Amino acid sequence: MEFIRRLLGTAAYMAPEQAKGKSVDRRADIWAFGVVLYEMLTGRMLFSGETTSETIAAVMMKEPDWTALPANTPARLRDLIRRCLVKEPRNRVRDIGDARIAIEEVQTGAEVDAAGPEKPSRPRSKVLVGIAAVLCLVMAFLLGTMSALYFNRTTPASPEIRVEVNTPSTDDPFSFAISPDGRRLVFSASNEGKSQLWLRPLDSLTAQPLAGTDGARYPFWSPDSASVGFFADSKLKRIDLVRGAPQVLANTSADGRGGSWSRDGIILFVPNLGGPLLKVFARGGEPVEVTRLEAGQTGHQFPQFLPDGRHFIYFVFGGPAQGVYTGSLDGGSSKRLTNADAAAVVSPSGFLLFPRQTTLFAQAFDLQRQELSGNPFPVAEQVALDRSGPVGTAGLSAASGIVAYRTGGSGAVRQLTWLDRSGKSVGAIGTPDVGLNEVELSPDGKRVAVSRLVNGDVDVWLIDAARGVSTRFTFDPASDGISLWSPDGNHVVFQSNRKGVFNLYWKLSSGTGMDDLLLESDQNKAPADWSPDGRFLLFRSIDPQTGFDLWVLPVSGDKKPFPFLKTPFEERNGQFSPDGNWIAYQSNESGRFEIYVQPFPGPGGKFQISTKGGAQPRWNKNGKEIFYLSLDSKIMAAPVKSSSEGQSVEIGTPAALFSVRVPNVLPFGASRQQYAVSSDGQRFLVNVAADEGAASPITLIYNWKPKQ
Repeated sequence: MEFIRRLLGTAAYMAPEQAKGKSVDRRADIWAFGVVLYEMLTGRMLFSGETTSETIAAVMMKEPDWTALPANTPARLRDLIRRCLVKEPRNRVRDIGDARIAIEEVQTGAEVDAAGPEKPSRPRSKVLVGIAAVLCLVMAFLLGTMSALYFNRTTPASPEIRVEVNTPSTDDPFSFAISPDGRRLVFSASNEGKSQLWLRPLDSLTAQPLAGTDGARYPFWSPDSASVGFFADSKLKRIDLVRGAPQVLANTSADGRGGSWSRDGIILFVPNLGGPLLKVFARGGEPVEVTRLEAGQTGHQFPQFLPDGRHFIYFVFGGPAQGVYTGSLDGGSSKRLTNADAAAVVSPSGFLLFPRQTTLFAQAFDLQRQELSGNPFPVAEQVALDRSGPVGTAGLSAASGIVAYRTGGSGAVRQLTWLDRSGKSVGAIGTPDVGLNEVELSPDGKRVAVSRLVNGDVDVWLIDAARGVSTRFTFDPASDGISLWSPDGNHVVFQSNRKGVFNLYWKLSSGTGMDDLLLESDQNKAPADWSPDGRFLLFRSIDPQTGFDLWVLPVSGDKKPFPFLKTPFEERNGQFSPDGNWIAYQSNESGRFEIYVQPFPGPGGKFQISTKGGAQPRWNKNGKEIFYLSLDSKIMAAPVKSSSEGQSVEIGTPAALFSVRVPNVLPFGASRQQYAVSSDGQRFLVNVAADEGAASPITLIYNWKPKQ
């Protein structure tokens, strides 16, 4: 009797529903009976692993090797084992008596074939059948007896198990997802110097990169766990794991921020950083808007369909409206569920999981009524949360009884480092910091303006270059960042979403006085550069129709903005030349980001500077070079010489100066400049990723149950 108790408590004989912590009945007995019968006939363990968690994973995901059964195993016996080992309980043999009848028929040699009539069986090993039948009847009796003692009592809950999955190094630790069937994990990681999606079956110890997914971010699964959607090359794409060739479904900006795939073949996705949700068929087509930005909302991000395939949750960022909302494909008004610091996910068991600061909380969620109940309670601490950009991203996923998350900073430790033109470190400013973003040197080179994440709040900070002392510059609880010095060094302009939309503010660089509103509109904006004479402020703006555009704000006079570049493509990170006659910028009009120059204020033609992709341009103060970041993270230098009339420019061959690891805050080409150039053009102050891309493991919680 004690042997049977120990057997039933062993992970290798647990039914899948028991391993997941669900309620069980006598059909779990049937499963255990099938496992024992299989092992008696094959002489080997069906489910095994070096640890209990590996064994449980095998129970839930591994299929039996039917070729291991002896060749002379009767067909009726094979069929019985198969029906006992169906992972879905409702499709399993319903009663042990049915199994007994099947075994007795095998013993007597009577077997019903596909045509229906009973006929004598073919010659087979009487010894094999006899042994199997006798032992099966013994096990059936014992298991049936134990049902009354074991399952008719209160079933002990399966223990919560936390398993860590190590991944290769990554600059994007927040891009991962568990498949709906709980059998696979897809994540972004480095492979031979480039970022790709990797696939890890959870019953395997190895992962493999998925070809054709270079630069992919924010993967999400199809409902049947056979395909993966993702964002790359300013496109929404899908890849079928069997066929393996990526397909383009829709155009996006480089800031595609999450997707979800319904059982009806509809994909909800976010094409850019500051817009609504769109839907498109999983086979492609013309995207259609599903949500609308309301007052105080900066953008909608990271949707997730609910089980009915019509309703969904999504994250709204921006001011007091920030939080988790529900919506419907049928239209109508949305409903705010709760405040959060980043996107949430819904577990199939009926809980909303969402981060606040670095704590992961859960709250009971009615999937039919889309309503929360009870109080939120903590699930995990120190969950990785990236709030260095204008919207929070969390390392979080949930599916099929599994909750997955990363902990720690996950690649967010950075250091302001001086590098010479060979890439040699020649000094540093301050100490390693988490959430450090953007680098803007003051005109005299004595101070550095950066964005910092401190206690969950993003603000502008000014750092003394000589002493390394940081001073907080903005204090509003909203997100303040992407700062820029005026040419005389007396003012700092920055973006803030304290009114919902990101508007432009400025303030005396001494820190005295108030934050004055410089430009307000219904579109998100960020400063890019200031003309050398101080007359014009170049800024980027996000248009729902055209994406990122470059605009110019006269700082005096009527202060009426006018467009510099407004096209269907993305123009970003504009920089005035030292004489103010040219603007260098990046655009993805060729299908990838390249560096171009155009005369300011125009008219005139544009000239391409980079040859193999580029982003984050900076001018040498002598006006004879343009620096930029290459696709493979090298600081490049391109010689330039403009004509005296300012209508043409001679461009030399770009040369790589050195490799550098800047933080991958957003997809390649989307980040604000993460380096600044000294006045003599001989040194570079770089916001270096200091932790070598090491990411904490992905933690998988099996049998997660609320502890309220």
